[in-house]
Amino acid sequence: MTVEAGKKSLLNFEFLALCLIIVTAFCNVSVFYSFYYYLGVIEIPVVWRGFLVGLEPMAAFGLRLLVLPWLHVRNAYAVAMASLVLLIIVSCSYLWVETVTAMIILRIIHGGVFVLLTSAVISLMVNFIPPEKSGQGFSTLAVATMIPYALIPPFTEALLPYVRNAADIYAGVSIFSVAAILLMLVLKSRISRALGNMDAVLMRRPKLAEIRDNFRQQAVVILLAAMLFIYLAHATFFYFMKNLALQTGIGNVGAFFTVSMVTMIGVRLFGAALFDKVSKLRLITIVLVLLMLCLIALPGVRTLSVYYLLALVYGGAMGVALPILNALIFSASKPALRGLNTNMTLFTMDAGYFLTPYLGGMLITLGADFGKLFYTAAGFTLLSLSLVITLYYSEKRERIHE
Repeated sequence: MTVEAGKKSLLNFEFLALCLIIVTAFCNVSVFYSFYYYLGVIEIPVVWRGFLVGLEPMAAFGLRLLVLPWLHVRNAYAVAMASLVLLIIVSCSYLWVETVTAMIILRIIHGGVFVLLTSAVISLMVNFIPPEKSGQGFSTLAVATMIPYALIPPFTEALLPYVRNAADIYAGVSIFSVAAILLMLVLKSRISRALGNMDAVLMRRPKLAEIRDNFRQQAVVILLAAMLFIYLAHATFFYFMKNLALQTGIGNVGAFFTVSMVTMIGVRLFGAALFDKVSKLRLITIVLVLLMLCLIALPGVRTLSVYYLLALVYGGAMGVALPILNALIFSASKPALRGLNTNMTLFTMDAGYFLTPYLGGMLITLGADFGKLFYTAAGFTLLSLSLVITLYYSEKRERIHE
């Protein structure tokens, strides 16, 4: 028996509690939205600032592949608890770390702890998602990762006038980690009971041969590649949208982000139930076409009405695309490897946010303007769309031959 076999409702206590732990993890990342500015406040040389900002996602990108092979359901609870304790120590360390060398070490440790926490929690969480509600499950998880980005920056800005500097707030968010530890203590017996009913094969660490076979599955590889291209496109939007807005002189980029973010969250909250009632491959195909057209149109916008209409389109398309791709990967995975493959989607996110600033910076150095970066992002979306269409027709042919 598996956990999900006994859980028909997605809104079970374990799943929702683990979503709150994910919120905690992303609170400890979203609070660093102005880290570049803070490095200037503590007089870190400008030549090091961009590197230090990117070092945490770079560490996450490098370490996640090392972590995943030995992480499994049986040790995930202990790893999550240890990570929360370490996260408190890391958050508070920003109070006294003010040199380049110490900051490099701290940022690498921070990235490693974030990887351990998110990977461990997701390894547990996927066992509480009923397979028939995978779309809703990953939509809820996506909202959990976005809530901190919507709430923490404005909350931080409101607090900044009353603290010494941002480091006080970096340390202050550790209160969420303390709350998460208390929640994990409440969860311990419930998770133990649930996991006690699981098949033994789901409890052990995946064997190397199983991992190799997993990456020989066409659907898994295609969907992970499609996810990577979407994150490359999304990271381009995240890092360079302000520069594009300044280049075109149309609209307020803060308002654009607000409209797209609210739309993204709204789609995931209120449209989640529909994700499991339609063909996911057809839906993702339509959504990726809309996303590609949006990215192509953005550099040429000349009116405010179109500018904010594209914010709605972008938010809606991204609000559907990522949860659906996650749900497709979940459905394509063997039960024992769902945790591994879901964590691999986080690796594609790490890769997107790590590689995009460097790729974009290279193009700008070579003389490209910011509009061309968005055309490149549209190209990434086209590659993702091509992979999804390939998978769609491949599965169609298989059904015909059955």
